[in-house]
Amino acid sequence: MKLKALAAGIALGALLAGSPAFAQKSADTLRIVLRDAVTNVDPYYNQLRTGLVIAHQAWDNLVYRDPDNFSNKPLLATSWKIVDDTTIEFALRRGVKFHNGDAFTADDVVYTLNLVSAADSKISTPGNANWIEKAEKIDDFNVRVKLKRPTPAALEYFAMVLPIYPKAYREKVGPDGYSKAPVGAGPYRITKVEAGQVDFERFADYYADSLKGRPAVGKLQVRFVPDAATEMTELLAGRAEYIWNFNPDQFDAVNRMPTLQALRQESMRVGFIRFDTAGDRDSNKPLTNQKVRQAIFHAIDREQIAKQLIQGGSRVPPAPCFPTQFGCDGEAAMKYPYDPAKAKALLAEAGYPNGFETELVTYVLPQWAASVQGYLNAVGIKAKISQLQVQALVQRCQQRGECPMDMGSWGSYSINDVSAIMPVFLGGGVDDHAKDTEIEKLITTAGTTMNADTRKTNYSSAIKLAMERAYWIPLHTYVTTYGLSKSLDFKTYPDEMPRFWLTKWK
Repeated sequence: MKLKALAAGIALGALLAGSPAFAQKSADTLRIVLRDAVTNVDPYYNQLRTGLVIAHQAWDNLVYRDPDNFSNKPLLATSWKIVDDTTIEFALRRGVKFHNGDAFTADDVVYTLNLVSAADSKISTPGNANWIEKAEKIDDFNVRVKLKRPTPAALEYFAMVLPIYPKAYREKVGPDGYSKAPVGAGPYRITKVEAGQVDFERFADYYADSLKGRPAVGKLQVRFVPDAATEMTELLAGRAEYIWNFNPDQFDAVNRMPTLQALRQESMRVGFIRFDTAGDRDSNKPLTNQKVRQAIFHAIDREQIAKQLIQGGSRVPPAPCFPTQFGCDGEAAMKYPYDPAKAKALLAEAGYPNGFETELVTYVLPQWAASVQGYLNAVGIKAKISQLQVQALVQRCQQRGECPMDMGSWGSYSINDVSAIMPVFLGGGVDDHAKDTEIEKLITTAGTTMNADTRKTNYSSAIKLAMERAYWIPLHTYVTTYGLSKSLDFKTYPDEMPRFWLTKWK
């Protein structure tokens, strides 16, 4: 949406400020409008940030990560003991109910962990669970979890990406039935799932001693829209109290609207460009050449993109990870300052003095992709942009391998450890389009020891090689922009997780 259109929308909003459309506080319903539609609300079978947001409202995990200091605290588990490098025992909370009234016990934990860690589970991000060997029931409220290998960030995974299913209910309705009528043990229960919308209501029997606390807002309505312009229109027209990740250029204008507020917070999300080096399609062939990939690094002014487009304190990560993550050694990374002359020289050395044609597939804001396209064009690389929804990009780039370059983002499921990002894109899995066995070995070694120094050494070596070989460009950190009704008391957190159970009406 252009700023003139936004100004018109603001004028419209000012006229409608007294309209009942803005008064959902009286109905105790927080209306949330998001892009990136979740096609399956089962949290294990989508890899979208919007899916993770839904999951944390309606499901609980064994562990709770304090959003202020990232410390791990009890949730469905009341305590845990690290027995040895590959064994964790959890004592479970008594008196917890799932949304359908079933009592929570060790059977639910064992069922969930063994199901999602199985080789044939087909969960969307296997690395979130494939380090689990098996879960064993000690008694009704104690569980032993055996790991395939030492997993230093295990408790973070238990806190962020391993919600617990109700065994009896899910076995009864099956995976398809569960995705249509899901049941968890979180502060909100899902009351409706349909194309483009998910409704929630406060769970009356949510356990009183949960660190999440009882929600203040009674109902949530999540609707999915196709693009950022529609999202903004819904906010301006008073049909939503919450949107996020809108165009940063509109930040100040939204804040000037009498009924709205705009907030922003740097998150752990990293924007990237990934190269498919397989070379089995014409548009891929230049990208098999390391000098071409290095030329693309030098061709893009990442500092300007962070400062002018992302805004709000966005930074250029020096390595393929978020700077605070354990093992993210920026000093080990080869540096690529903006230098179009060097980019042209590298292209000539690689045999492409006049550049080449390729394709950039993306789901990010169109103006961000257009900026990259402009920088590439300036050194002779003519990149056609294909703008897709996230799920369509995943199918095309990941499942079919049809993207020479793709531009996206990764939030590491908010896990503050390199194991949540580098193994995904450089560790040999389906999202790794480089398939560099030397780097894969270093990452595997780093991820299978509890020795912090060994982990750091191997991650540093992997970062050094990955940046020299230019497989994956860390473009910028994301700064999440939030557009909100002024009737909301909402707090932002650096892990990019909106906690609607903590949101209140003013």
